[in-house]
Formats: sequence, C-alpha cells, structure tokens
Amino acid sequence: MSEIVVYELDKPVATRSSAGSVSGGERRVRRVHAAPAAPGSRTVAGPRTLCGKDTFAMETARWEPSEQPGAPWYPAEHASVVCPECAAVIET
Repeated sequence: MSEIVVYELDKPVATRSSAGSVSGGERRVRRVHAAPAAPGSRTVAGPRTLCGKDTFAMETARWEPSEQPGAPWYPAEHASVVCPECAAVIET
C-alpha cells in the first residue's frame, strides 16, 4: 500500500486537573482516512485523502499496515471510524 493513514481529529476538549487548573485538551479521532503519499516521500501524506478531503489539518498515524501481515489498512482500535469512501477506494 502506498497510502498513508491520516486522522481527522475532533476539536480539543479542555480538561480540568484534580488541582482545578484547565489544561490543553485531548483530541479524539473523528475519522480515519487514507491519503496517497506526497511525491518523493513515503512518510508524508499528499494534499488530499482518497475521498477528497484536505489533509492539511490532519495528523499522520504511526501505523504501517505492511508491518502487520494480514492486518487491515487502518489501526484496529479505530475500525468504527474508518472513512467508508477511503475504504471503498482501497478495496478496489
């Protein structure tokens, strides 16, 4: 697979510590997409996902399916939020 897995993240949610201070929020994965690699790179996503979304604000996953024989193209813990359009392109 020459695609790179990228995460579309929710907006940060502020969290309060036990001391009552507000800290930077955790960002949850909203959707998992696949994007072609940028020209000349194997680790940087191109400008658009396979479904056409802009990758600028997305986070690149540290997931490489080639390291996991027989594994799906996305991390198993995010199976419920895989982009169906990206999945359809990869499956064809």
